[in-house]
Order: sequence, then C-alpha cells, then structure tokens
Amino acid sequence: MIKLSPSILACDYNILGKQVKEAHEAGAVYMHLDVMDGLFVPSISFGMPVIKSLRKSTDVIFDTHLMIKDPIRYIDDFVASGSDIITFHLEATNEVEATIDKIKAAGIKAGIVINPETPVEEIKPYLNMVDMVLIMSVHPGFGGQKYIEQSTEKIRKARKLIDETGRNVELEVDGGINLSNIDEVLEAGANVIVAGSAVFGETITKNVKEFLEIFNKFERG
Repeated sequence: MIKLSPSILACDYNILGKQVKEAHEAGAVYMHLDVMDGLFVPSISFGMPVIKSLRKSTDVIFDTHLMIKDPIRYIDDFVASGSDIITFHLEATNEVEATIDKIKAAGIKAGIVINPETPVEEIKPYLNMVDMVLIMSVHPGFGGQKYIEQSTEKIRKARKLIDETGRNVELEVDGGINLSNIDEVLEAGANVIVAGSAVFGETITKNVKEFLEIFNKFERG
C-alpha cells in the first residue's frame, strides 16, 4: 500500500489540529512530524509538547522524523509523546544500532534516514533491523526546496537493497514532492510519500485526494 505522510511543517499552527484532522479524514494514513534542533540542522521546529498536544486530537499514525543530534537521548520522550514511528539520521549519531534497539524496545517502529550526499549503501548494515528507510530528496532543515533529481536513482537503489532482504521495510521519500513529480518517485520504488506545501493549504481535502488518486492508479498498474 502506498501511503501519504503530510508534513505538518506546512500547517497553519493557529489551526494545527484542525488541519491535521482534515488531512487524516481525507485519507492520509501517516502524519509526518519534522523535529529540528538547530544543531544537526540550522532550523528549529517543535518538540515533545506540540506532539503530545496534537496526539490528543487525532489517532493518525505519527511518523516522527528526528533531525536532531544524538537522538538516542530523547527516544523515550518522543515515544511518551505519542510517536508511532521514529526515524533518525544516520549522519546524526555514532550509536545507530543502539538507537534502533531503543526505539524497537519501546514497542514502536524504527527507521533510518540518509541525506542527499550519503551513499545508499550505508543503510545496508541496518536493513534487517529497521521498519522504514527514509531518503531525503532535499537537504534537511528547510521547507519548500526543489526535488533533487539524483534522488530518483537513490530511491531505486534503496528499493533493490530492501527487496534483497525479503523484509517488509517501507521506503519513504521526503522533499520537494508534488503532483508533477510523484510518478517518478513511485516508479523508483517509494511507498511512503512526504508532502508539505503540496497538501496543506486552503484545499487540503482536495490535495490529499489528488495524491491518493495517483497512488491508486499506480497500484492498479
């Protein structure tokens, strides 16, 4: 199943809960929560209090993407706040296996993320441990960037590596994805699509349904 994971970075935070609810009711299976610390990436976004508050108003799956340095320090806090999936950057820690283990021990799904400059082959040692691989198709830390075309080949390589394990590992792509380039991303093998500004706005329901129509068409062949 191909899933849409709208990024709440693009929400109007004055009506955050309302917009998340609308996207979920329109058919978004996941909600992508981009957590930035101002250290691993230059920007600062939000943390546990926002996630915990939002959790009270929706049962959508929280796909929490940690763009933070040494994420193992905060795994318990993000789990307690309501995260259902936690992905973290390979480049942000020297304790990759320990971080995966800590997430899994908490009873939720774990994923690993790689930046545009990181070779896909670096995820290979962890594919028998994780539930998700996230390919960044822009440089992390800023919304509204253009999709990096070289990402398509990285997605294709990641899909091949995942398939070789025989495991059901989701392949997520984040950055610059919209209705004009979604076909390229799906054909390369992604099955979880992050979109921010392409979803949130005045026509959230319409935007979600347009993505889902493309997903359904692709799945039907």
